[in-house]
Amino acid sequence: MRTHTGEKPFSCSECGRAFSDSGNLKKHMSTHTGEKPFSCLVCKKAFLMSRNLRLHMRIHTGENLFSCSVCYKSFIQRGILQIHMRTHTGEKPFSCSVCNKSFTQRGILQSHMKTHTGEKPFSCSVCKKSFARSGILKKHMRIHTGEKPYSCSECGRAFTESGALKKHIRLHTGEKPFSCPVCKKSFTHSGQLRSHMTGHTGEKRFSCSVCNKRFAWRSDVKRHKCVGPMETEADGEDC
Repeated sequence: MRTHTGEKPFSCSECGRAFSDSGNLKKHMSTHTGEKPFSCLVCKKAFLMSRNLRLHMRIHTGENLFSCSVCYKSFIQRGILQIHMRTHTGEKPFSCSVCNKSFTQRGILQSHMKTHTGEKPFSCSVCKKSFARSGILKKHMRIHTGEKPYSCSECGRAFTESGALKKHIRLHTGEKPFSCPVCKKSFTHSGQLRSHMTGHTGEKRFSCSVCNKRFAWRSDVKRHKCVGPMETEADGEDC
């Protein structure tokens, strides 16, 4: 009857989210605790729900895989394939009601909305720092545990994030996927390209915190006589 009445008597003690039955609350609590009781016997990857484990097993068995007609990449669910197809079509059906930014998935939109609301329901059990997404909390926890699950197959160096490993691999392969549209010089990651572009555009991304004088290079700020904490208008993670 709760599906008709809308009653949700079971509330999360961490974030206050309410549920109609205790089972759903129990599953939800795992997003805070990080508990994943269902493990793959082949690769040891763990999952929150048994259904996710069953779907994952198709990767190993090859059962009922759905393939992209454009790039032939395979997926374990038809729905995931449909989402993937948006990378080819450019479709972004989920729009933010505040800033009108669009996204390919509803979940990404929901995470984005927290940038407007300031909601950070996922807290670190060690230092109490809060995060908007459980995935960010998971990465943060590696600072405390020292876990580095991503290893280079060439030299064995380990990293806390897959993106850092991806950039490192380019040192071995020589891949430089980021090219300057002006002089065609190539770089291993986007941060190098952004710094290089200031030579063409004259952009001054860094400023002195004392006198607000602006500079094109971080090193110029350090040499500046008003040495102080730097500020940049182009902060962001490198690809």
